[in-house]
Amino acid sequence: RHCCVVVLLCLTMALYFSSHGGLYSRPFIESFEETPMLVAVFTYMSYGILTIFGYLRDFLRHWKIERCNIAREKEEQKDFVPLYQDFENFYNRNIYMRIRDSWNRPLCSVPGAKMDLLEQATHDYNWTFHYTGRVMHDVINLGSYNYLGFADNTGPCADSAAEATMKYGVGVASTRQEIGNLDRHEEMEKLVAKFLGVESAMTFGMGFATNSMNIPALSGKGCLILSDELNHASLVLGARLSGSTIRVFKHNNMQSLEKLLREAIVHGQPRTHRPWKKILIVVEGIYSMEGSVVRLPEVIALKKRYRAYLYLDEAHSIGALGPRGRGVVDYFGLDPCDVDVMMGTFTKSFGAAGGYIAGKRLIEYLRSHSHSAVYATSMSPPVMEQIITSMKCIMGEDGTTMGCERVRQLAKNTVYFRKRLREMGFIIYGNEGSPVVPMMLYMPAKIGAFAREMLKRNIGVVGVGFPATPIIESRARFCISAAHTKDVLDTALSVINEVGDLLQLKYSRRKRQPSLARPFDDNVYEDIDD
Repeated sequence: RHCCVVVLLCLTMALYFSSHGGLYSRPFIESFEETPMLVAVFTYMSYGILTIFGYLRDFLRHWKIERCNIAREKEEQKDFVPLYQDFENFYNRNIYMRIRDSWNRPLCSVPGAKMDLLEQATHDYNWTFHYTGRVMHDVINLGSYNYLGFADNTGPCADSAAEATMKYGVGVASTRQEIGNLDRHEEMEKLVAKFLGVESAMTFGMGFATNSMNIPALSGKGCLILSDELNHASLVLGARLSGSTIRVFKHNNMQSLEKLLREAIVHGQPRTHRPWKKILIVVEGIYSMEGSVVRLPEVIALKKRYRAYLYLDEAHSIGALGPRGRGVVDYFGLDPCDVDVMMGTFTKSFGAAGGYIAGKRLIEYLRSHSHSAVYATSMSPPVMEQIITSMKCIMGEDGTTMGCERVRQLAKNTVYFRKRLREMGFIIYGNEGSPVVPMMLYMPAKIGAFAREMLKRNIGVVGVGFPATPIIESRARFCISAAHTKDVLDTALSVINEVGDLLQLKYSRRKRQPSLARPFDDNVYEDIDD
């Protein structure tokens, strides 16, 4: 028995060091605090126990000792090809199902700073749900990407969208190549180009397709794509569809990126060793799971040194970073012309839908070669009007300072919220200026427990676990908004502090700040420099 324990601990330590590359070797410019060894051991053990009991329950279901018709669906439908891979099916049945009540909760209001949730219940351990008819009112929303608070049904944006609906309708039933190109499309694209400070821009009706359908138009066989290991699925899919050779560099690690660039220049294409037709570096502005900001000045320096091209995805950073809300380029005070392809979405800071591609000397090419432009339905008029009005608000072209105030408010809320969480003893990831705030939970059972305990206290949060994150790095991901007031943030922080003590989530080994004695009574919020 003792030998088994020792072997298990050794295997756990080996997995821990192999996934982390040592105690303090994560190549981030941000101050990521390492997973405590004991927490890593217990997390691996938790997944091991879940796996063992999962196989045991599958055995009991097979012999119909445990009754669960849905879980036996695979065994009963032997005439059909399995839709999922075996392990994926196993993971869904025995791990994900246990905590899936933490996701997909139906909203019955605008996802603003507070929201209304439709209560759901289950009587078969999350296999099926039914609605009780009760509405949970004024739940604090810490999960939506509503960074600037424009996702609302009142105000100038909502009024403009309503007027556009009355004039143009809700859809055009055509692609822009045919008869779906409205005057508002042209105005919106000129406004986007002006907002970003580039030559021209092109918009699309779906953010995911903006990446997955345009990267294949910009890169192909004989080209090399260098992709950050934590890039979004849309970027990964677009790179794969392009047919280009893909090589992955470590997240935000400039040494890893430069090594790949140097090897690409020296060795060229495999077998033939001919020079690559094109080398495309693909990065994000803010990484949605890590909350980290790309090291853009260093990426641009490497791009210029090795004459590569840069594709920047600003889905989470546009509107949310920079003194003028122009994204990560504005955040570092760089020239937009140094980025060859600027991509972003309207689904977050602008409270709308769709995405854009902007830059120099590439838009006319994309109009005829991008599948998303040629075949996709044109963007809806009320969505366009939401984008135009919110963007003019940020730029100050609406005659008010509301947009600038929201940008400053978001920055202030972000710094305050991150500071408080660190003082409480939680481990959080990412840059200080990133409104995406991952708080580490680690153990799989605590994902569901944290979300449920928070909802009991009228706060809605998002939990993220394996396979979306590394197996020992499950987390809760908070998204801060300019619509959050200090009182709302203080209420949320008080509850997080309470639940953190209840579930023992304060893993940080750093010394806690003395201000915790009076966690919400001081003037830290007012003293934060905008």
